[in-house]
Amino acid sequence: MKYRKLLTMTAMAAVLVAAADITMAQDKTMRVRINADIRSTDPGVNRDANSDAVVLHIVEGLVGYRDDASVAPLLAKSVDVSEDGKTYTFKLRDGLKFSNGELLTSADVLRSWERYTNPKTAWRCLKDVTGSGVANVTNVAAPDALTVVYTLEKPTALFLATLARTDCGGTGVYHKSSLDTEGKWVKPIGTGPFMLQEWRSGQYVQLAANPNYVSPGGEITGYVGDKTPKIDAVRFMIIPDDAAAKAAIYSGDIDVLADVNNADIEELTGSGKLKVDKAAAMGLTGLLFQTRDPLLKDVRIRKALLLSLDIPQITEALTNGQSPASVSVIPVPSPYSGTPQKEVPTRNIAGAKKLLAEAGYAGQPIKWLTTKYYPSLFDAAVLVQAMAQEAGINIEVETLDWATLLDRYTSGNYSAMSFTYSARLDPSLSYDMVSGNKDKSASKVWDNPEGLKLIAESTTISDQSKRQAIFDKLEEMIRADLPLIPLYSGTRIGAVRSNVEGYKTWPVGYARMWGVSSSKGK
Repeated sequence: MKYRKLLTMTAMAAVLVAAADITMAQDKTMRVRINADIRSTDPGVNRDANSDAVVLHIVEGLVGYRDDASVAPLLAKSVDVSEDGKTYTFKLRDGLKFSNGELLTSADVLRSWERYTNPKTAWRCLKDVTGSGVANVTNVAAPDALTVVYTLEKPTALFLATLARTDCGGTGVYHKSSLDTEGKWVKPIGTGPFMLQEWRSGQYVQLAANPNYVSPGGEITGYVGDKTPKIDAVRFMIIPDDAAAKAAIYSGDIDVLADVNNADIEELTGSGKLKVDKAAAMGLTGLLFQTRDPLLKDVRIRKALLLSLDIPQITEALTNGQSPASVSVIPVPSPYSGTPQKEVPTRNIAGAKKLLAEAGYAGQPIKWLTTKYYPSLFDAAVLVQAMAQEAGINIEVETLDWATLLDRYTSGNYSAMSFTYSARLDPSLSYDMVSGNKDKSASKVWDNPEGLKLIAESTTISDQSKRQAIFDKLEEMIRADLPLIPLYSGTRIGAVRSNVEGYKTWPVGYARMWGVSSSKGK
């Protein structure tokens, strides 16, 4: 493919880094690579992605995500929503136990909630349940030992999704002994399939199977379903270097590599020692336009740029053929990714030239910002520059470090740029991340008053068909305004040793070690 020749191919150095203390603590211990130490074991507090991945093996919330980012009961066996959408009644599953053997009741849910909503806790998602974000919880009550009732100030379709969020720690319920007598966090005592055994800073975090885990049954999907542990322990090994991690899975020093680089998939697949699988992810990589730019404020020039691009070819090159092209802000795995969202425009150089002529474009340079911190963003700029040139569009690529690019994005100080967004697990949030009043939030790329009203409306409706109709209308509107060109929502790729059974990669990408076993009894 001729455009692939434009990309800079960087060979990975064969660097082997000795991992400290990699012996297994006991038989049937599964070892999983994480690229940095966790920040804490306190759910949703002083956290990052690695912290979330570990802690969500230990604690569970009332609800959790499925693989497709829809929400299902977890500690709850049922969720009843009132007709006005403001009262949520959760019935807890019978016989639930914490890892210390104590029964879970509604009092534990209330106690955990009170700590989450205490500003001193610094819970990540406080603003989203206290009126500054998606919901305002005005009351939480426990009519009996197995019932919890949440009352909201006004209805929102995002309340359950907020409770399930991984960065919120799944709003996990923990036993009171998770804290000392002065209220200081000690360690999580939860209901999940594993419990904290040892955290050796800078080396590993080890979890042991929870002997008191109570399964709800059902298919494993997301963070719900049957999460019965089939191994004695999980050791999350801290290996910062990608090359060292790859060497470790080849040698058998780790069993699971949860996040494989696209460029490595062919090599790992052909090794004979590993099993590789993948799942469509829920982030967004795309091209942003500053619609207040003197040149790009003309939508005809933006549309000409779109028509000059072969988006499937760009996506194939950027992802090594691992992700499908998608020009919707709604990610491919979402249940709301329907026919309008899946449509990908066809390249049309003649049409692009016609629009440019109508707009009076005379070859003025368009400054395109990018970074090599994420190689795909740099490569995207190079490909766009080459393809657009065939239509007569003059793009000048400027490469910045990631922090500077992020500052320029936040301030809106750019004409065009390559950019990437992390996953948003509801379409309302996907639209919200790119939409808003530019005078109040300069980072937003789409400032359409009618669109903003529809986005707000989508957060108040729980009926899926009605929400789909809104998202289909938004899709039509944002494609007409064209403030950005999404390219793909990405792919999560995982690799395991050939003896590992039951491991499955999913859109969120975090390793899930319940239901996983070793056929060789390692």
